[in-house]
Amino acid sequence: MSRVTLILPVAAMLALSTSHGSPQASSVARPPIVGVAHIGLKTNDLAAARKFYGEYLGYDESFTLNKPSGGLMLTYFKVNDHQYIEVFPELKTETEDRLSHIAFETTNAAQLRDYLASKGVKVPGTVKPGLDGNVSFMIQDPDGHNVEFVQYMPGSLHTRNFGKFMPLTRISERIIHVGVTVQDRAAYDRLYKDILGFREFWHGGMKDDRTDWVDMQVPDGTDWLEYMLNVHNPSPRTLGVMHHLALGVPSVARSHERLIARGMKTEEPKVGRDGKWQLNLYDPDLTRAELMEPNPVQTPCCSPMFFNK
Repeated sequence: MSRVTLILPVAAMLALSTSHGSPQASSVARPPIVGVAHIGLKTNDLAAARKFYGEYLGYDESFTLNKPSGGLMLTYFKVNDHQYIEVFPELKTETEDRLSHIAFETTNAAQLRDYLASKGVKVPGTVKPGLDGNVSFMIQDPDGHNVEFVQYMPGSLHTRNFGKFMPLTRISERIIHVGVTVQDRAAYDRLYKDILGFREFWHGGMKDDRTDWVDMQVPDGTDWLEYMLNVHNPSPRTLGVMHHLALGVPSVARSHERLIARGMKTEEPKVGRDGKWQLNLYDPDLTRAELMEPNPVQTPCCSPMFFNK
């Protein structure tokens, strides 16, 4: 799940003071970070979210978790055995950010915690199993977004359900990226590029001489994080466009036809500035779910695209 126990800031983070008795930098190697694990989103209308992610996008609501004190904490829509859309019924106001957190999968959460500590990143003092049986920890990025790193453990809620809850109705079988707003690219690069090993493979913008998006691929997989630059004082609608998830599909046109057949009203597909066919969808709380084909059909704007497949 998500949100294990402690959330501590990285932001000034790179003031680089080690804490919690962390190991020396030379003694800890970074374990693999293999892909996007999930995106956590907040809603004030769980029935509407279920209609969007379940009925329209075709995902099974595979399981739920309750708060220790009682009441629903979150529900999971399963994309594949390692990727989920987590929905929290905790949106309190219309102006609140719908993004709860983003999460990446690692093969060793404890080692990654130690590695980040050795690099001066503020991390929890320990890594503990969550209510779902996985181990994970949370940090905050330079802009205060919650970023989780999760390791799927034998016997956890997720691993017990490997191979289940993946119907043919799924509009996509993979989350290929998540996007967050970024105010200071240099600070993000220090965290994601210099420390975590993410690699830029493309950048582009609304105009050829402007960079509005930077795509940073995880070091040990094909998924990526998209920096959403040049966003200031956004409305809830704009923030929902920026804080988004992208679902890979072999054909946007065919996916569009499936959605129309399910009764969904959508925009028309278009070719984006990266040269790829895409279709923007919006959940009831204004978060964008972007369908995207894997390969450009036109030359991408602004920079060459170097993508590890």
